[in-house]
Amino acid sequence: MWLFSRKGPSGFSSSSTAEEVTQGVDGTGLTAIVTASGFNEVVEAFGYEEFPYVGGAAPRSHVIGASSGIGTETTRVLALRGVHVVMGVRNMTAGRDVKEAIIKEIPTAKVDVMELDLSSMASVRKFASEFNSSGLPLNILIILTNKSKFLVFFVGSNNAGLMATPFMLSQDNVELQFATNHLGHFLLTNLLLDTMKNVARESNKEGRIVNVSSEGHRFPYREGIRFNKISDESGYSSFFAYGQSKLANVLHANELARRLKEEGVEITANSLHPGAIVTNLFRHHGFVNGLVNMLGKFVLKNVQQGAATTCYVALHPQVKRVSGEYFLDSNIAKASSHAKDTELAKKLWDFSMSLIS
Repeated sequence: MWLFSRKGPSGFSSSSTAEEVTQGVDGTGLTAIVTASGFNEVVEAFGYEEFPYVGGAAPRSHVIGASSGIGTETTRVLALRGVHVVMGVRNMTAGRDVKEAIIKEIPTAKVDVMELDLSSMASVRKFASEFNSSGLPLNILIILTNKSKFLVFFVGSNNAGLMATPFMLSQDNVELQFATNHLGHFLLTNLLLDTMKNVARESNKEGRIVNVSSEGHRFPYREGIRFNKISDESGYSSFFAYGQSKLANVLHANELARRLKEEGVEITANSLHPGAIVTNLFRHHGFVNGLVNMLGKFVLKNVQQGAATTCYVALHPQVKRVSGEYFLDSNIAKASSHAKDTELAKKLWDFSMSLIS
């Protein structure tokens, strides 16, 4: 990617890779959770064997999460910088494969794998309980959630190919995109927050919470969040439901940042868009695959570039004490007007608390 690669104030650009933005950063002594619940996995969990991808069934090798794509690269680079990484994955086999591959490349890497499905509150509670009981510290929490369900040309989000999703409910009877992309993250953060606070106080090291959102947050329902119809099929739009869930990621980070600052805790909370990324999703469709890859070299990111902003916000000293910001291409960027609505953020917090209680 070079067409829009002008460097920003941080000295980095859309072309910067995760290794480049963390060059010289020593993460030794830090522990991070990197977790995701990929949409393909959620679909399989609910018994949908095929999904309306462009060209047919969802390819099983392209599960989004800590065990593939951006999640893998984020885990690898954090481990390369000395961070002890705990991967939260739904597919334990894939997670173990990633762990083995990383340790083969980086023999000194510290990587653990734990089971987690962000669409299930029971799974989130189990994961948090097991982690909190492990005795491990927690300095960094990164959750990469469900990626865009729309063609990259339409939304410009961080994965391409999955067309509009039909209305579905989670195991907890919450609309699936909102449940996976926001509510599971909100619950997990709340359950791990005391551990993070204690570690920050005892170690005198700043904790960082990173919400991986999307530019899709600019396209929610007209009112931003459909509080009264969050799990109502009437008026449902998969496009706007995705935007709603990504808007929730930004609002959550902003309100969490406000609360942590008010409490005087050395923990920051920020959100980001990783960028539009080239994949080989169309590998069985020669002409389309060739076209996407050709265009992608000019305007889309590879996985190494796609993980850069996440690693930058998680580790870089430039981000020390920076909280409640939205990042794009490893630089602070402007979020949408909905995302900057403090009253909407407070309302979402209270609403989310009511759903998880």
